[in-house]
Amino acid sequence: MTAAVFGHDGPWSEEEYLALDETQQRVELFDGSLHVTPAPTPRHQNISGELRAALRGPTREAGLRVLEAVNVRLRPGRIPIPDLVVTGPIDLDDPWIDAADVRLVCEIISPGNAATDKVLKMHYHAAAGIEWYLLVEQETLTVHVYQRQGAHYVERSVTKAGETLELTEPVRATIRPADLLA
Repeated sequence: MTAAVFGHDGPWSEEEYLALDETQQRVELFDGSLHVTPAPTPRHQNISGELRAALRGPTREAGLRVLEAVNVRLRPGRIPIPDLVVTGPIDLDDPWIDAADVRLVCEIISPGNAATDKVLKMHYHAAAGIEWYLLVEQETLTVHVYQRQGAHYVERSVTKAGETLELTEPVRATIRPADLLA
């Protein structure tokens, strides 16, 4: 299917992947293979936008940035596109953000893509050394906070709609899951 869509046979290199430029789909590179998903739903994007808004002030105060849907290079040949990332200082013109610059990754679980966010991406981000992983369940507005322990993540908190999450790392921020669909 990928060959038909992009006119390419065989494994993809980073150079070939980056040459695709911007597309309507989310195209991620995992060890020579492309993972293609449709553009996010309005619900997904609303949650992402509200979460970014909740993190924007606190990240600026901490001298960090919060960005939506950017390439993160976990290692050569492995470039996912998380829903949100909190980073240290970066060059905004680079084609990707290096994992070493990422403080937190956030994925908003799409019903048809839950295994990718909960298993594959979570494993890859932990293995790359990213300290914090935030997982948001769209349907229930439950927010899970994970911290890296070795090459894996350990769940540190679960916050449901109607409750309040007080993040202390990597930034101090208050997140009310119910407000993510405001």
